[in-house]
Amino acid sequence: MKVKFYPAKYTYLILFISAFICSQESFGQKKNAAYRIHIAKTSEEITIDGDLTEKAWQEADVAKDFFMVLPMDTSLAQSKTEVRLCYDDNAMYISVICFDDLPGRRTVESLRRDFSFGSNENFLLFMDPFDDQTNGFSFGANAEGAQWDGLMADGGSVNLSWDNKWYSKVKSDDEKWVFEASIPFKSIRYKKGITEWGINFSRLDLKRSEKSSWAPVPRQFPTASLAYTGTLVWDAPPPTTGSNISLIPYTLGGVSRDYQNGSNSENRFDVGLDAKVAVTSSLNLDLTVNPDFSQVEVDRQVTNLSRFELFFPERRQFFLENSDLFGNFGLDNLRPFFSRRIGLNSPMQFGARLSGKINRDWRIGVMNVQTGKVDSLGMPAHNYTVAAIQRQVFSRSNISLIYIDKEATNYNPNPDDENPYSKYNRNLGLEYNLASANNIWTGKAIIHKNFRPDKKEDTYMHAMKLKYGARKLNLTWQHEFVGENYNPEVGYVPRKNYIRVNPEGSFLFFPKSSEKVISHGPMVYNSTYFNHEFEKNEWETSIGYGVDFLNRSSADAWASDIYIKLLAPFDPTNSGNDTLPAGSEYQWKEAGFQYLSKPNSLLTYEFSTIVGGYFNGKRFNTSLDIGYRFQPYVSLSTNIEYNKLSFDEGNNLIDLWLISPRLDFTFTNNIFLTTFVQYNNQRDNVNLNVRFQWRYKPASDFYVVYTDNYFPENFQVKSRALVLKFTYWWNL
Repeated sequence: MKVKFYPAKYTYLILFISAFICSQESFGQKKNAAYRIHIAKTSEEITIDGDLTEKAWQEADVAKDFFMVLPMDTSLAQSKTEVRLCYDDNAMYISVICFDDLPGRRTVESLRRDFSFGSNENFLLFMDPFDDQTNGFSFGANAEGAQWDGLMADGGSVNLSWDNKWYSKVKSDDEKWVFEASIPFKSIRYKKGITEWGINFSRLDLKRSEKSSWAPVPRQFPTASLAYTGTLVWDAPPPTTGSNISLIPYTLGGVSRDYQNGSNSENRFDVGLDAKVAVTSSLNLDLTVNPDFSQVEVDRQVTNLSRFELFFPERRQFFLENSDLFGNFGLDNLRPFFSRRIGLNSPMQFGARLSGKINRDWRIGVMNVQTGKVDSLGMPAHNYTVAAIQRQVFSRSNISLIYIDKEATNYNPNPDDENPYSKYNRNLGLEYNLASANNIWTGKAIIHKNFRPDKKEDTYMHAMKLKYGARKLNLTWQHEFVGENYNPEVGYVPRKNYIRVNPEGSFLFFPKSSEKVISHGPMVYNSTYFNHEFEKNEWETSIGYGVDFLNRSSADAWASDIYIKLLAPFDPTNSGNDTLPAGSEYQWKEAGFQYLSKPNSLLTYEFSTIVGGYFNGKRFNTSLDIGYRFQPYVSLSTNIEYNKLSFDEGNNLIDLWLISPRLDFTFTNNIFLTTFVQYNNQRDNVNLNVRFQWRYKPASDFYVVYTDNYFPENFQVKSRALVLKFTYWWNL
């Protein structure tokens, strides 16, 4: 008997339940509203030198007496920190004294900006200029002065790919390190006229293995959690920025050659322009003409043994500001919009994005991008239009609507020929995003509809996620329903035509007597896929146990039971071998272990292993990430992953290697050289990428990027490219 499922009906029920849960938390005062620091205007010129000799710093309000977040959140921090703020007509200024009364080396990875938070002694500022506890900005530095800046969304996630113009300096001695910075008002977005912003300060002291914050944050949440910000009180509304237009032209020259296909060398010369126009202090217009993304850091390869496409994050600057407005619809593997689809196999010609806040409760985002045709693929030119609107409800939740249109332009295919490119592909979606005032309840309810000329039925998607995250107990429920013909071409939806349920939970114990272990506890996980008649075709059930140590190292062990019924032929090696037939069924068990070393050693490593069955054979996996640093200038690291697959009772062995050594030189805070090699025998390729960057002015760069691809058996060159690129950030 077939079971009829009505996704809209269940969505309405879930929306009601989620809204009820949130409303119970929503009307109370902000959790850390009592933590207030005042910022006053100064007429004195502030020199960013780390000396703090200006009178304004002596008179400024002080944020101190930080609270410990890790290893435990029940006392004041042992490491003392003092923060002061002031402003003038052009910028806000921050000075920080990080006292250090323990002898020994301060841990930093390098001088590279946007460092790994857990591997560097650092200070970070989290700023919520709308006081909506949802969106904001983060700035900071490690103990050697490497900058950190990012866009904040979803109440606490930080996108470090965002980059803007600001200035900082770190100075240190044996007893302290001092961070001083200037953040121009033109570099951030904020609501005109309001005098209270959300703000918090975070410090990581790896000598003590201590993370702390000014306004207290429960240990289960990141210190970036905007639900727990204190209040920055301005003595007057922050200044308006007046004309705020940034032009970012680039010039590029390069040469490339495809040796594999016997092509001649191709020379390249391009110019293009990006522009950022502040329509208001909180609404931004991004424009681009003939953009180029050759300087974007190369994706890190992985061995793909799954049946589906892998996901790689967006790093291109044009798509980043307020990117959550567009990219946060859906769930991790069910994204109706994925900006990397735009310009993936075709050149971007121009684009415009208007995004930001209208007021405290409303955000909008509108994007239009034109790509050119590719004759060799028979691909027409396309125009992409995306519009999103978000309305905040209760204290921190929101309701969001998105419309996506991919339209072929000047496209008149022969109706008698089979063609993979349709005239249009559209998507309309509605979501409710839940975030309680204390951040313990989070989740979302989703319903989307896909429109295209070739399919009319079963083109919808519904999903829901609800998470309870307390100090000890974490519980998550997630389910997904994807129609047979749901196919948003501008999205990331690697799997279609299924129903999935995905509950998981974990519990933490906090030993009182142990001097080495912070916490430990079990976890359970299940992911089960059904067809639309609720017949199981895949499941994975896991149980595990994790331990977090005082020195910030950790260990996890787990075991899983897996069942898969193949819905299409599949090569389990993903390397061109024989395929297993559709309809065949496989069940196996596997176990794994992972250990992450303490981050304050010069030598760090992460080790993991998996052993067990694999379809009609067996699998042994081991992976080692190992790094050594001559801080702060040189960092060496290597990832080695090995998979041994055996089939036909061991008579058919497949060895898959992925070896990725990386060498980072950070000569200064503004000059970087990265050499990255990736040997991947699953792809039958060796990739060499050398990237030199000189940041000669804030947000202005000169790049040299050299790329080679080789056949691994004889190192014969497949392709080679050299690109030189010059960008300049010009504020009008």
